[in-house]
Amino acid sequence: MSWVQDNVLAYLPDTCIRGIAIGNEVLGGSDQFSGFLLGAVKNVYNAVNKLKLSDVVQITTAHSQAVFANSFPPSSCVFRDNVVQYMKPLLEFFSQIGSPFCLNAYPFLAYMYDPEHIDINYALFLPTVGANDPKTKLHYDNLLDAQIDAAYAALEDAGFKKMEVIVTETGWASHGDENESAATVDNARTYNYNLRKRLAKMKGTPLRPKNVVKAYVFALFNENLKPGPTSERNFGLFKPDGSISYDIGFPGLKSSSADSLLLSLKV
Repeated sequence: MSWVQDNVLAYLPDTCIRGIAIGNEVLGGSDQFSGFLLGAVKNVYNAVNKLKLSDVVQITTAHSQAVFANSFPPSSCVFRDNVVQYMKPLLEFFSQIGSPFCLNAYPFLAYMYDPEHIDINYALFLPTVGANDPKTKLHYDNLLDAQIDAAYAALEDAGFKKMEVIVTETGWASHGDENESAATVDNARTYNYNLRKRLAKMKGTPLRPKNVVKAYVFALFNENLKPGPTSERNFGLFKPDGSISYDIGFPGLKSSSADSLLLSLKV
């Protein structure tokens, strides 16, 4: 309760807070914290509800694609066996409180994992022959839509057909190691610029045409202290000093000094 009061209630309504993510990509990897996730979600929700904020602030958690047993074709996607025992109770609770399924979707990572079978143009929203789902007969002209529909298929298989999918992270690295040749400024600019155009259409996916795609770009800043491959430190639209990594077409997006990080974003 005190955490919600100090970090959420204290900033409303001056700050627009749409939701609270309880953990990030907890399921699908190590099971160390999997058994604690639902309890943590309920604790925060109960606090939000007692403060009468549940209609304003959604409670959810974000998942990587590691929670899926497979993702292509999209219609064949299901949750991994070792995830289902934790995922189903979580989805049951989310369906009761009206929370969406939050997905961190990265065409960049999918392409890097299998460049021989994935056309980079398909991953970058560029003209391509695309891909067809043999079961649904639906056509996909970009990889992100296919990843979102894979999540919808897994939700339907688990019994949650009506749950909305929101992309809580997506982006493209602008720099990488020698074995990360797709991580370039040009590709990062192309992906995020075309993502912006895709979202502006206010359209759904082939499987859920009435569900407008909603997505958050990862990330605002490069994380220069983050461990791992070079790509992990270079997803930002801005560098740590406030200068622009690359321009994705926002007219009001200007470099700022380290002393002033005021961002003017005018679509």
